Amino acid sequence: MSPREPGPSVWDLPDPREAEPFEDVVCVGADLSPSTLLQAYRRGLFPMHLDEGLLGWWSPDPRGILPLGSLRVSKSLRSSMRRFEITIDRDFAGVMRACAETPRDHGWITEEFIDSYCALHEMGWTHSVEAWDHDGRLVGGLYGIEIGGLFAGESMFHLERDASKAALVGLVDALGVGGTRLLDVQWATDHLVSMGAIEIRRDTYLDLLASALERPPVLSAR
Repeated sequence: MSPREPGPSVWDLPDPREAEPFEDVVCVGADLSPSTLLQAYRRGLFPMHLDEGLLGWWSPDPRGILPLGSLRVSKSLRSSMRRFEITIDRDFAGVMRACAETPRDHGWITEEFIDSYCALHEMGWTHSVEAWDHDGRLVGGLYGIEIGGLFAGESMFHLERDASKAALVGLVDALGVGGTRLLDVQWATDHLVSMGAIEIRRDTYLDLLASALERPPVLSAR
């Protein structure tokens, strides 16, 4: 089933190509309505609050992506994965709340974010990947938004070692390998680089995004 379009946004977010090189925040303001969020991701933007509490729309330069064919899975991670059951969309709200509760600098997942992304989940746009232990406890996961061939990862969490990495392997397995499908990780952190993430220039990312948006979704068709 195709995701449901919420209608046009009342806002017109700018084109990141017009931003200054290496300037990550493209604009400030607007809202977190489903229509605004979809417009943003289609333009290569994502929301996070600034230190002043204002809503910023980000398009990092450079941008982190994880080429699906370049995923690196160590022997120890393969062994760890036997400890988890990996599912998709079993508990989207639970994953998002666990990500919000994870201590981190500049946490941005407020109740408003949770409400907005859960609304998109009901429409078929946002998805979670869960890692469960053998007792049925949610111990890791990630969530993001899928538009066509784009999966924009938003956040991850783990309560047991390797649980978030196992969820990422599950996501890549579900998305498949090759073609113009794009896995956006925002920033190439050390954790993600160890699994194959790379940095690319913003213009290159936007070119890949334009191609990815022409492909059909995978997770929404499950």
